[in-house]
Amino acid sequence: MITRRSFIASSSLVGGAALLSACAPAASTPTQGDIVDTAVAAGGFETLVAAVQAAGLVETLKGPGPFTVFAPTDDAFAALPAGTVESLLQPENRDQLVNVLTYHVAPGRYPASSLAGQRGNIPTVQGQTLRIHGASGVQVNGATVVAADVAASNGIIHAIDTVLLPR
Repeated sequence: MITRRSFIASSSLVGGAALLSACAPAASTPTQGDIVDTAVAAGGFETLVAAVQAAGLVETLKGPGPFTVFAPTDDAFAALPAGTVESLLQPENRDQLVNVLTYHVAPGRYPASSLAGQRGNIPTVQGQTLRIHGASGVQVNGATVVAADVAASNGIIHAIDTVLLPR
């Protein structure tokens, strides 16, 4: 099982551009690369990419996985209180940033079909769980999945409309 310690231990800072967009769901068979490459190709999540880079998690998210990433859109980051993103991106706040980002990553594959109609919890790499409510679409801790099942070779990306904050 992937733990936060092993997830972070395999991280390193590398360059990259945009990560994921809230586009139409991808085919169920991965036609692109890993989670990072797939997200970069989709474009539209520049804030998330900056955060992933600042946290040193790019190489980890390019690793074997499998991972399910609940990826906040740029609009989700923009809805945070003024200065929050800038503060999290400061080197002295790296641990807090890693904590927030790893809360968006579940070890394993959780396609929307396995979440729809369900209620329950799934573990995160950060160590806490996410509450899933699939009665009307799929919600994760109250955030709505706005684009589901963006397939990658090492997992699945679900775009969400809210940044999830661990307890």
